[in-house]
Amino acid sequence: MDKELRKAGETVRRTVLGDDYVDQAIGNADDFSRPFQDVLNEYCWGTCWADVALDLKQRSLLNLGMLAALGRMHEFGVHFRGAIRNGLSDDELRAALIQIAVYCGIPAGVESFRVARAVRDAMKADAR
Repeated sequence: MDKELRKAGETVRRTVLGDDYVDQAIGNADDFSRPFQDVLNEYCWGTCWADVALDLKQRSLLNLGMLAALGRMHEFGVHFRGAIRNGLSDDELRAALIQIAVYCGIPAGVESFRVARAVRDAMKADAR
């Protein structure tokens, strides 16, 4: 494994998802699943997200579209929160979700808006 890439990946992962999320994911790993956390940090977050060819907002938009198209709504919620942390505005997020509905189908759009609302409500509650 590339330790520098894994470290860079974990840094980006913490920026996008937050320290609490990453600490929980790593802390909940056991001997069986811990190596997968290293793969996530190095491969997903290091090789992909740490590449500066796209900024974090662009990557967030891409992830939202792909996750909605795949029906991976738990991960969609995680990355919707990340998209907000990456600075996407309500107008940008709304436009992305409408585009998801047009290209992935209305049921995907309905579910995307449902998950987005739950994330936004949770973030408002956390801010209190």
